[in-house]
Amino acid sequence: MPVPVLSAAEAAAWDAAARMAGGIPSRALMDAAGRAAAQVIATAAPVASLPLARHTALVACGPGNNGGDGWVVARALRAVGWQVWASDLDRPRSPDNEANRTLALAEGVTRLDPTAPWPDAAVVVDALLGTGAVGPPSDEIGALATRIASLQAPIVALDGPTGLDLTTGVAHGPVRADLTVTFGGVRRGHLFARDWCGDIVVVDIGFPAPDPTLPWLVTDRWVAEHLPPITSAMHKGDRGRILVVGGAVGMAGAVIHAARAAFAAGAGLVKLAVAEASVSAVQANLPDALVSTDLDADIAWADAIVLGPGIGRDAAAQRLVERVVTKARVPIVLDADALHQGGMAKGGKAGRVLTPHPGEFAAQFPGIALDDPYDAVTRAAATCGASTAVLLKGVPTVIAATGAPLRVVARGNAGLATGGSGDILAGLIAMALARGLAPDVAAALGAHVLGRAVEIAATHVPVRSMRPDDVLAALPDVWRDLAAPARAVPPVLDVLPRPETG
Repeated sequence: MPVPVLSAAEAAAWDAAARMAGGIPSRALMDAAGRAAAQVIATAAPVASLPLARHTALVACGPGNNGGDGWVVARALRAVGWQVWASDLDRPRSPDNEANRTLALAEGVTRLDPTAPWPDAAVVVDALLGTGAVGPPSDEIGALATRIASLQAPIVALDGPTGLDLTTGVAHGPVRADLTVTFGGVRRGHLFARDWCGDIVVVDIGFPAPDPTLPWLVTDRWVAEHLPPITSAMHKGDRGRILVVGGAVGMAGAVIHAARAAFAAGAGLVKLAVAEASVSAVQANLPDALVSTDLDADIAWADAIVLGPGIGRDAAAQRLVERVVTKARVPIVLDADALHQGGMAKGGKAGRVLTPHPGEFAAQFPGIALDDPYDAVTRAAATCGASTAVLLKGVPTVIAATGAPLRVVARGNAGLATGGSGDILAGLIAMALARGLAPDVAAALGAHVLGRAVEIAATHVPVRSMRPDDVLAALPDVWRDLAAPARAVPPVLDVLPRPETG
């Protein structure tokens, strides 16, 4: 089952469908959510390594169903020998919350007054507000949230940390979680505000299949299923022939990064069409690539084309972009400077992938606001041909194509915020296009692989010092991981590690 990416309203609709159309009682969903969260907490590395005597938890419970999830967590941890304290406010509670609170207190969970002294605990659970909360927390909830945020213990948030709008990602504070456990799918706000959520663990609680039109999260398992195989009988022509067009005077590095990425992704042949003044730099730094001497012939030779890295923005560059787009009969990755040439989203006879960052998006799609990237990329794709995918770079990266669900890539870290990262992405996507993947699939695969590579690179090189070559060097480890992706172990559907920032 795909992992959907949900707004608060979409999450509420899914929950209602589970109860009404699916016939699943709300108490059953709450019990599944709390027990799944308790399993994640009990097996998390910082807790699992502690001696049994230190298995202690303090759970802060709100009055709604998120608080009810918290009471189930408290019961489940208490059942396996933990010392568990819980604190809540003296106010009306939802029926399911009240029922689970009664059970938890009867089974040995100790209630603490919100203003009384609290013991030290190995872990603190934030179960104050759920997905639907908007705006700053109320005074009473805010005071309780401020207190748990001040404790010197790891915080686990259920659904999301208190004060985070799980649709918009606006963080009112005060809670920053070390770990967030979310149910069925990720929330848009999680992906907009990764620094507030810590590691994000998505768990299954028995929801029916999600609406197939929802955006969904790209995972290792999905990429592994779509990754073009390498077989023993292949020769270099079978593995993909890629033409990279760009590299104006002084900008040879861009095409070199794209070509290196294509080779590292498995391409058999890469040819570079660059300015005459850039040929010596290309040959010195990438001797295994070919240099184009007849552009029209090489456009016909290629299985996929990367168009734009370092191509420039002058009139000559515009003519070159138009020439390639008009003549190509194979898929094109339109990247970098090519995206500053208006009208490149349509026309020509080949499928294409556009890879804009926000500035390039504004140049290519004037009039489409970027306030909501999900809506913006959907509207942009609707203006393109049916065989065009639009990949909007960001946190997260969102990919849209007409007739396909939105795909969302949430892997990576700030190591990608350097010149050259987009060129690597273009090379990865071109490899997938050259092997026959549809534009939206190729775009999602390339973006996820790039994110995984930068995560692995961060285990060797601080993010602050990371360069594109460090990311390229991590690609072999990505392919090894994807050759045998981690098996899903219920109830965990996926894990998004906290992005490295150091």
